[in-house]
Amino acid sequence: MADQDQQWLLNCLTATLDTSQEVRSFAEASLNQASLQPGFGGALSKVAANRELPLGLRQLAAVLLKQFVKKHWQEGEENFEHPVVSSDEKEIIRRLLLLSLDDSNRKICTAISMAVSSIAHYDWPEDWPDLLPFLLKLINDQTNINGVHGALRCLALLSGDLDDTVVPKLVPVLFPCLHTIVSSPQIYDKPLRTKALSIVYSCTSMLGVMTGVYKTETSNLMMPMLKPWMDQFSTILEHPVQSEDPDDWSIRMEVLKCLNQFVQNFPSLTETEFKVVVGPLWQTFVSSLRVYELSSVEGADDPYEGRYDSDGAEKSLESFVIQLFEFLLTIVGSRRLAKVVANNLRELVYYTIAFLQITEQQVHTWSLDANQYVADEDDTTYSCRVSGALLLEEVVSSYGLEGIEAIIDAAQKRFNESQQGKVAGSAVWWRIREATIFALASLSEQLLEAEVSGMTRISLRDLLERLIAEDIGTGVDEYPFLHARLFSSVAKFSSVISHGVLEHFLYAAIKAIGMDVPPPVKVGACRALFQLLPGANKEILQPHLMGLFSSLTDLLNQASDETLHLVLETLQAAIKTAHEASAAIEPIISPIILNTWASHVSDPFISIDAVEVLEAIKNATGCVRPLVSRILPYIGPVLNNPQQQPDGLVAGSLDLVTMLLKNSPSDVVKVVYDVCFDPVIRIVLQSDDYGEMQNATECLAAIIAGGKQEMLAWGGDSGYTMRSLLDVASRLLDPDMESSGSLFVGTYILQLILHLPSQMAPHIRDLVAALVRRLQSCQITGLRSSLLLIFARLVHMSAPNVEQFIDLLVTVPAKDYDNSFVYVMSEWAKQQGEIQGAYQIKVTTTALALLLSTRHVGLAKINVQGHLVKTIAGITTRSKAKSTPDQWTVMPLPAKILALLADVLIEIQEQVAIGNDELLPLQDSDWEEIQAEDVETDQDLVISSGATSFGRPTYEQLEAMAKVFDENQEDGDEDDLLSGADPLNEINLANYLADFFVKFSHSDRQLFDHLCQSLTLAQQNAIQMILNR
Repeated sequence: MADQDQQWLLNCLTATLDTSQEVRSFAEASLNQASLQPGFGGALSKVAANRELPLGLRQLAAVLLKQFVKKHWQEGEENFEHPVVSSDEKEIIRRLLLLSLDDSNRKICTAISMAVSSIAHYDWPEDWPDLLPFLLKLINDQTNINGVHGALRCLALLSGDLDDTVVPKLVPVLFPCLHTIVSSPQIYDKPLRTKALSIVYSCTSMLGVMTGVYKTETSNLMMPMLKPWMDQFSTILEHPVQSEDPDDWSIRMEVLKCLNQFVQNFPSLTETEFKVVVGPLWQTFVSSLRVYELSSVEGADDPYEGRYDSDGAEKSLESFVIQLFEFLLTIVGSRRLAKVVANNLRELVYYTIAFLQITEQQVHTWSLDANQYVADEDDTTYSCRVSGALLLEEVVSSYGLEGIEAIIDAAQKRFNESQQGKVAGSAVWWRIREATIFALASLSEQLLEAEVSGMTRISLRDLLERLIAEDIGTGVDEYPFLHARLFSSVAKFSSVISHGVLEHFLYAAIKAIGMDVPPPVKVGACRALFQLLPGANKEILQPHLMGLFSSLTDLLNQASDETLHLVLETLQAAIKTAHEASAAIEPIISPIILNTWASHVSDPFISIDAVEVLEAIKNATGCVRPLVSRILPYIGPVLNNPQQQPDGLVAGSLDLVTMLLKNSPSDVVKVVYDVCFDPVIRIVLQSDDYGEMQNATECLAAIIAGGKQEMLAWGGDSGYTMRSLLDVASRLLDPDMESSGSLFVGTYILQLILHLPSQMAPHIRDLVAALVRRLQSCQITGLRSSLLLIFARLVHMSAPNVEQFIDLLVTVPAKDYDNSFVYVMSEWAKQQGEIQGAYQIKVTTTALALLLSTRHVGLAKINVQGHLVKTIAGITTRSKAKSTPDQWTVMPLPAKILALLADVLIEIQEQVAIGNDELLPLQDSDWEEIQAEDVETDQDLVISSGATSFGRPTYEQLEAMAKVFDENQEDGDEDDLLSGADPLNEINLANYLADFFVKFSHSDRQLFDHLCQSLTLAQQNAIQMILNR
């Protein structure tokens, strides 16, 4: 651009900062138009590089340049817009930007660095080979600190884009330069040294990714550099942490991040050098506690919270402490390094508990807003308390009983200290007590296991009962958060607390719900009741229940969205406890819950909670009929006029009706049918709302499951009823329907063929053809699995004439396949491993066994997808994966079916092994610790299940195997409707497969041996174990 064009650009940039909206809009439109002219990028870079111009204009030019680069630099990129920048202009831009990296203004320097990194993304290293030499020269020039800062800022941005081809060449040249900066505090300030460490972290992270493939090369690369870096880390960590010095926290934080990468990626190298860091690390840990207590726990707030450096990195004290915990977590979890802290385990736990104290800011926030208290209590991400609790969990996981005793010992010490503080009149004595209870509660499962085993020296029960006796029922208003923690935590330990103490505790919780106490106490009391009521003595509780219901309904009216969930959960537990007495309170509670449901019907979480409370009322003695008569007059008009309803009300009403139908007596199902059948049919046939269609489909499935054959006579015209049901099936199986609209068609069809088999028999061929068409257009894995489940159930229904069903499939055409049998079996072979749910796995697995047992000639003619072939060596990048998609072998269908059945056996055996053995989880993510194991070790799977390879499994082992797929499911999942009425759910899968393999191998040994040759060694071993019973 000529000088006058340059002046025009300056005027235009200035106008974009004008106070007038009209002037700004015109200037922005002019700049957008100018960006399509040659030389615009070069002109922007000249403005950004001109140190005589105002800072605001230069910074704006650099930001616009970065956007310009993204749009016009590289053809073929996602955001590319014509025209492309010419090679000459690119050269000018690159040169001007590099010369501006040593600008004294940090904001300008950052903006220039971002522009450089956006160009480097496209050009470096191939088209910009002099970038790295220039940056290294700038870094090494101690006379130009601004240049060092600019080069580091640029490298920090680039380091996020490095790959496995660049890092090995870069590290040997770059790390010595960075070490010089980090080790020269007399020349470089902490922010500069911190930035240098952040680049070390990025490069080491990439090397860590590479260790999986290039272990030797990366180890050789890091070995000579390890000692100088560990010495430097030691020097930074050895001084006590300074209060109100965020730059000190930031540099330590980067050191900890680097150490974390060193330890995780190169444990065998780090182990020898780690001792130099241990003392300084402990100094940092211990000294940071006092700083944290003064600033956050006792201080009004962390004065640096929410502050960020010029690169956007947080400078708060809490983020530093979280990083400290993360590194300690890595050490404790490493088999190589855990022994380093073993001698100081009790001290580690003791100090960690103190970090878990509620901060003054949390007290302030939670006192004003109970909703925030609930939200933060349920939040398990990124906080000092959560990180500290994770460290304590790792202590127990790594050190076992020693870790448990360290935690109980530290808890006792902290309890005694808080007691001393209380006696001495301290205003904050309760904080350390609350933190102690929080720590114990976060480890409740592990502590209970140890207490029950009787292996611990210190009694957890005694400690807990001391806590309850000391605190419960006194000083609720003065120390609300202590009582809230006590209520929500102690309930987790109910199994080891004596009945008398527990009853006293339970009454205190019931009393707190009805008292005028701070909201957090009521939150804690609700949590306690939710956990304790199911196991409480019903007779002793009876006199208190009416008062509890009254308090909870009052609380329900006051609750906000965050606390509503908790109150509804507690109400549900109370109703289940009252059971026989619920009939008396149904007229009082049901209208309130229905009102809550109706006003929150568009909120899936709260509406589901409300429906579950109503379900608890329905299941209580004598409540189902009054509840149904209360709900139906409201629901009927909603379903009859779906178009006139608010968002979510129709879908929610259908959910409510489905709940009323499940497990209800036949007369109740008929009452619901009379009101709801026709409108629900119309919704499926006419609605365009897929959520409504899904819920209506489930509702119809529940009507069929509850009404069975009798249902056909309820409407007066059984032919009309059946036609309506078939019309619904026809719409849901329409291949042009969006997959989400058909999502529950599998459940629906299954109920039709299970409960109306004679009516469905004439339509089986049409049904099969429709199922195949729907399967071919299906886009959702869950729908595909449910459609295959129907085929599997039809296989069972055709027994003992399964061959006839195969012949039927062969006569039904399928697009792009020889016939429907070929298509269905091809899909089934691919999908079987994705099928979920105990009932679904049981039905499909046994159906495959039935198909193989027929030895139908059509089976051997079909080839299906076998196993995945690993073709890519080294790290699988996105580009490699794109250019070389997954490749699969092809194998005959009978061999594939045998392999799938063997896989189920392996899964059962593995589950039994995990149940029987305390398998130690891998402690290190270090690739070095897992030497390459050959396929031969698959044999260990059989051994680990408790039987010697090819040995005779014991009766107990087979029983355990059976339980894996035969445990009663009591979680009320979607299998309820499917499995409840199906006799196939009674099949013992382990025994079924064992019998199948024995019979199949005996009936045609030659075929069996031939098919086994296609199996993996693990699959062969799993089958052999069964045959050797």
